Amino acid sequence: ELVHLVWGKKAGPRGLADTIFCRWAQGFVFSDSESTALEQFEGGPCAVIAPVQAFLLKRLFTSEKSTWRDCPEEEQKNLLCHTLCDILEMACSDNSESYCLATWIRGKTTEETASISEGPAESSHQEEQPSALAVEELGFERFHALIHKRAFKSFPELKAAVWDQYSAWTNRFGVLLFLYSVILTKGIENIKNEIEDATEPLIDPVYGHGSQSLINLLLTGHAVSNVWDGDRECSGMKLLGIHKQATVGFLTLMESLRYCKVGSYLKSPKFPIWILGSETHLTVFFAK
Repeated sequence: ELVHLVWGKKAGPRGLADTIFCRWAQGFVFSDSESTALEQFEGGPCAVIAPVQAFLLKRLFTSEKSTWRDCPEEEQKNLLCHTLCDILEMACSDNSESYCLATWIRGKTTEETASISEGPAESSHQEEQPSALAVEELGFERFHALIHKRAFKSFPELKAAVWDQYSAWTNRFGVLLFLYSVILTKGIENIKNEIEDATEPLIDPVYGHGSQSLINLLLTGHAVSNVWDGDRECSGMKLLGIHKQATVGFLTLMESLRYCKVGSYLKSPKFPIWILGSETHLTVFFAK
């Protein structure tokens, strides 16, 4: 059910292009040249990486750190783990204190898959290429057979597990494991109730980009499909929008083309950090 929600009902070796799955197979990797910037190697995972980058900047700017450009490795670890916890906490249902993480089943991993999930994080595109072969060998179905769900009844338990699993976030499949963790924490049925068209997958099966529902889920904790303020009715249908001021904002070039209108809850967030959407990419910009 999780696979269908994310990849669509045709997901699998025949229905899902191998290249799309491989493009999403990366971890959260900090740049060598900009120590607080997360790198993206292929098109697609910016739908997860950009929101994480935005919340990471928010966490960085609210800390007592004197400079945001200099971030040693241990601080990078704390910064990323705090950020992932912030997003998971936001995604948690209002009436629930239950959190979930998607993790590897260590006992069943072969030497090959263990090297993918536990090896050192690559920091450049050139170093990524050899590992891409291992991703193809692992395959879509094999990957999903090797992950399982861990549930936590309290936020402190979740935090401890996020720190323990740091190597998984920064290595191969870290982005997907975190996305699955957010979805499982939110609840698949809760997401289906918020998405306008539950048959549309969160990741486009043709082009590999993340949907607006996926972006909104990571930005606001709600997988609604629209960016306006509040709910609207159209021909008897209730169209869900954003219900409160967002922590970090969202803007899109599509508004200048009059394809949509972003509401003030996303345009005027609590912190001066925005994700900017274009036809093909998501970018984070901020004021400090």
